[in-house]
Amino acid sequence: MRRIFLAAIAAAVIPVAASAQMKVNVSIDSDITDGQIIPKEIYGQFAEHLGACIYGGLWVGPESDIPNIDGYRTDVLEALKTLKVPVMRWPGGCFADEYHWRDGIGPREDRPRMVNSNWGGTVEDNSFGTHEFLNLCEMLECEPYISGNVGSGTVEELAKWVEYMTAPDGPMAKLRAQNGRKEPWKVKYLGVGNESWGCGGNMVPEYYSHLYRRYQTYCRNFGDNRLYKVASGASDYDYNWTEVLMKNIGSQMDGVSLHYYTVKGWDGSKGSATEFTAEEYYNTLGKAVEIESVIKRHIAIMDSYDPDNNIDLLLDEWGTWFDVEPGTNPGHLFQQNTMRDAMVAALSFNIFHKYTSRLKMANIAQIANVLQSMVLTDGAKMVLTPTYHVFRMYNVHQDATYLPLTCSSRNFTDSNGRECPVVDATASRNAEGVVNVTLTNTDLENGAEITISIAADGKPEITAEILTSGNISDYNGFDNPENVKPAAFNDFKAKDGKITVKMPAKSIISLSIR
Repeated sequence: MRRIFLAAIAAAVIPVAASAQMKVNVSIDSDITDGQIIPKEIYGQFAEHLGACIYGGLWVGPESDIPNIDGYRTDVLEALKTLKVPVMRWPGGCFADEYHWRDGIGPREDRPRMVNSNWGGTVEDNSFGTHEFLNLCEMLECEPYISGNVGSGTVEELAKWVEYMTAPDGPMAKLRAQNGRKEPWKVKYLGVGNESWGCGGNMVPEYYSHLYRRYQTYCRNFGDNRLYKVASGASDYDYNWTEVLMKNIGSQMDGVSLHYYTVKGWDGSKGSATEFTAEEYYNTLGKAVEIESVIKRHIAIMDSYDPDNNIDLLLDEWGTWFDVEPGTNPGHLFQQNTMRDAMVAALSFNIFHKYTSRLKMANIAQIANVLQSMVLTDGAKMVLTPTYHVFRMYNVHQDATYLPLTCSSRNFTDSNGRECPVVDATASRNAEGVVNVTLTNTDLENGAEITISIAADGKPEITAEILTSGNISDYNGFDNPENVKPAAFNDFKAKDGKITVKMPAKSIISLSIR
């Protein structure tokens, strides 16, 4: 009965016969030799002290019965290594502007506790602090992105934190050595505050831009470490915030952030993560792809002040946001992750790839147990989410040359009037010359025949895999951890420079062409 209902709604949103199989042509410009590079940082992660993201997600402590390496969960650590995580943002989020870094160093048993007033009133024991985070980044071989406290912290506090982490000698280096780390860490990305328009201080952009100039002045480069300083940028459609920062800060920042969530609205229910109608599904995708117009408008403002592209745009928070799972702490933002979330991730990456001449980083919220996570944990149990599988399938595009393409798919229009492609695609070529094409079919009921036109000598060697499920609301629970997972795909044919793919409904397919 539910399936019939979904089909009926889908037909109202997408006016097409239920039996129709759309034919789509994708033409890829594979002759590009000096095109823009898709920075690996587009596939970044965000880890905030929020719910079970850190404690229970990344960190269980060395005394835990859960298998761990120096306190880091072994299963989560290995899963993240597979993703090739390029950068991780920490400690927040809203938490960052209440976090005082000195509380998180020294012997763990001596560290003071604090109340996480932003997220559920949880009492933090600060057992996961600067050393634990930066050591984790070294284990994952990813770049740390430190979000500094501007809202409730001081200039001196942030300046000495930078010194503590990166100085080869001096008083902060001596303190660091006393706490077990003689050599400085490499720390590139420094966020000067977070969401300063909201939980980071409820500031107006003029005030924040002046405050930023002061704080960044005292965040020095020590030894051979070079900071990349990020200003706390706009939320969604606040184009004035971007304009004021570009006008008042300019070259004193290396990048400016942007936050955009695929969320129904900020008042009232955000909708269930697992129980939704087809109309709600298509509205979610419509909201997700609306980010393209938002990115374009922020970039246009940046272009007017910085025509030489010296300042980058960093989407350092993005992803879906639904109601928390029933029975969980509302402040912990624990939500399940379905095939719908996988679709959002795929469509988002397809958009990000287009704008990497200015967009240099994107960090999904969040890495574990919060919002659109990579992994979910429950005690010793761990599951990989559908979103995790999308990140793994798409990591072939990291640092590859973006290949422009055209896609003949029709669009659907959601009930809010937003358009989204039924079939979408992105492509890149890596350093070895392999062309990777990723296809997304958002239609709930109908498959599609995709013809890919690409210059290829002889008969190319093609490998492919698919991510799909019986229902768009399927997810990986702790009792069925492999309900949604990639599988090998071979329903394609290659002939005369064209590849024909028979693509099922609600699926994501990746092809590697050699």
